[in-house]
Amino acid sequence: MGIAPALDAALPLVSQCFAVDGDTLRCGSERIRLIGIDSPEMPGHCAEGRNCVAGDPFIAKDALTGAIAPSMTIRRFGNDHYGRTLALVTGPFGDLSCAQLRSGNAIYRADWDVGGEMKKGCS
Repeated sequence: MGIAPALDAALPLVSQCFAVDGDTLRCGSERIRLIGIDSPEMPGHCAEGRNCVAGDPFIAKDALTGAIAPSMTIRRFGNDHYGRTLALVTGPFGDLSCAQLRSGNAIYRADWDVGGEMKKGCS
């Protein structure tokens, strides 16, 4: 078993989080969209004309749920057109976007990776 990375004390913390789907969290009243990844959409959520990611959305959501810790750091990068915070979120076992990629429950989207920040952290 490896050593868990320490949370960066300089970054703000989020808590009381739960997975909405495989790439979105709700932490208190804040909706957070993980940058750089796209996961399968929950039933009825793939917008018409959009090429949505293949896979099981319930497995993707469960995987993200398993990566959530009671307290995690967040790096915010603004908001998307739905009003969600675009962010990198890191728990004691690493970045949540990277965890979703490693588990095969999301694909990398360079066009959704603000400044390539997520990819840098997963390398």
